[in-house]
Amino acid sequence: MVTFKSVATAALAFSAVPCSAVNLEIKASGGNVSFPAFYGIMHEDINNSGDGGIYAELIANRAFQGNYQYPSNLSRWAPVNSATLTLKKLPTPLSSALPTSVNVAGTGKIGLVNSGYWGIEVKEQNYTGSFYVKGAYNGTFTASLQSALGDKEVFGSVEVASKSVTNEWVQHKFVLVPSKAAKNTNNTFSLTFDASAAEGGALDFNLISLFPPTYNNRPNGLRIDLVEAFKALNPKWLRLPGGNMLMGNKIDSWWKWNETIGDLKDRPGMAGTWEYQLTGGLGLVEYMEWADDLNLEVILGVWSGLSLDGDHLSREDIHLAVEHALEEMEFLTGDAKTTKWGAVRASLGHPKPWKVSYIEIGNEDWLAGRPTAYDAYKEYRLPVFVDAFREKYPKIPLIASPSIFDNITLPAGVAGDWHPYLTPDKLVLAFNRFDPLSRDNVTLIGEAAATHPNGGLGWDGPLSANPWWGGSVAEAIFLIGAERNSEKVIGACYAPGLRNLNRWQWGMTLVQHAADSALTTFSTSWHVWKLLGRDPIKKTLPVVGGGINPLFYVAGEGEKGASIWKAAVYNSTAPVPVSIKFEKKHKTATLTLQTGPEDPYGYNDPFTRVNVVKETKKDLKPNEEGVFEFSLPALSVAILKAEK
Repeated sequence: MVTFKSVATAALAFSAVPCSAVNLEIKASGGNVSFPAFYGIMHEDINNSGDGGIYAELIANRAFQGNYQYPSNLSRWAPVNSATLTLKKLPTPLSSALPTSVNVAGTGKIGLVNSGYWGIEVKEQNYTGSFYVKGAYNGTFTASLQSALGDKEVFGSVEVASKSVTNEWVQHKFVLVPSKAAKNTNNTFSLTFDASAAEGGALDFNLISLFPPTYNNRPNGLRIDLVEAFKALNPKWLRLPGGNMLMGNKIDSWWKWNETIGDLKDRPGMAGTWEYQLTGGLGLVEYMEWADDLNLEVILGVWSGLSLDGDHLSREDIHLAVEHALEEMEFLTGDAKTTKWGAVRASLGHPKPWKVSYIEIGNEDWLAGRPTAYDAYKEYRLPVFVDAFREKYPKIPLIASPSIFDNITLPAGVAGDWHPYLTPDKLVLAFNRFDPLSRDNVTLIGEAAATHPNGGLGWDGPLSANPWWGGSVAEAIFLIGAERNSEKVIGACYAPGLRNLNRWQWGMTLVQHAADSALTTFSTSWHVWKLLGRDPIKKTLPVVGGGINPLFYVAGEGEKGASIWKAAVYNSTAPVPVSIKFEKKHKTATLTLQTGPEDPYGYNDPFTRVNVVKETKKDLKPNEEGVFEFSLPALSVAILKAEK
């Protein structure tokens, strides 16, 4: 692996330039109107960021789901006392979606215990749970949270009266309130019963679930601290259901939206594209509720008939994917009384149609199975989707999964999606990538990040383990370049967003997390994207004066008529003196400055709890000529905001 220290610090700069003063005048009019929602969120279940992450379910492998790739198993489960645990496919399963259950047999007090997603955080709060049981039992169940260490200290338990009967699956619900908090997350959840009161000394269990309090108190909801981590970024849209997860590993195992709605017992899950089984608990409705809770616009990704192994639907069969996508759109936006799928949505508690702002057709169709699958996308897969959506939903803007930077000529009026995962230097070089494009070449930056250090092996080597300060500054410059052209850039999103510290495939993420909420860590990139996102530009403004490099900047009109200037310094060995004069007179301005550690490869480590990003604010007044004067250090990001 290329470590942070193994690449020379000087490699951050592709060419150091003199640090002469930069004198700028920002005009009060001109420029272009920006897309109204620039910064957003992309989520897919990678790095256990859905199951075991933002999806708040605490029980891992709760329904023993499996498929051709990941067979059903007893992972994360262990017997209590003399119990024998056996996976079974009973003649009468809980549902066709969840055909596998666990039989618990033995003598005396027996049961099963779950270790959660690498532990369970226990606090003095309400935990809501449920489980299904099949088999006659005249007794009570005990649901408990206890330590996995030493004397197995019990933090809380609740007795659940049995309603179970022979040959029928019966759901039992409970609320568990611990009397004390645990000192760490090395804890388990157990479910026990008296085998002597069970017919034949055994019972069958399935869909054993436990939730802590969730964001906005949503049933089957999201983890509070992780939603708040995204909310702090001031995002404006949510791209769902994310990247590779939409495609699936094989042509018959993609993310089928209709298998992620309704009762949990009717969600089969799927073979995840990041080496683990997905539960389907975080489904289409939960995504839309997430958008509701944060007031986000929705960019809906629909399956384009391509799987990650390169297989793709033929010209004769592509209509199947199109019909599926149109039905999904009807489910989200259709009238509850006059459409089939709108009525289904209403039956799930959402009679009011949702709004979908964009439809994105596929995910990275330029990559898997190229060139054959990509040629098929250009020749018939994309055109068929475009024709179908324009006929039935003519007002919905469409986005193709490739961009014009991916060797494609897009249909008129169809935007593209660019995913630049680059070194810092290449992100900086892309600062003016959008400058020469015509208004018709609208682009979404659906995924972006500095992923490899300069001078390393690039994609021939491993991803960096964490976002680092120098890379985050380069991301800022790339974003500033995109905002300069925000009349033709729909928006930008860092990806991936979340990483479970216990199991991950992609290190470069905005937020790192674990069962212990104290380990939730905001990366250097999170801080930079937050700074740039909290003052959106509604309209760009012309700037007269100094050139670009080492200072990269954009100016615009913000909310309530504020004047906004965003900037970053990259190729400098010394502070850059700056003077700014607004044609629109302002009496004061606030300079918000972010700087990093002396080592540009410094990062925010979840285990040391040290934040290497320093943010300061300073109120400034103009001189007699109306000029604001200050200097920006090397490798820094700043916003100057004038409101009065």
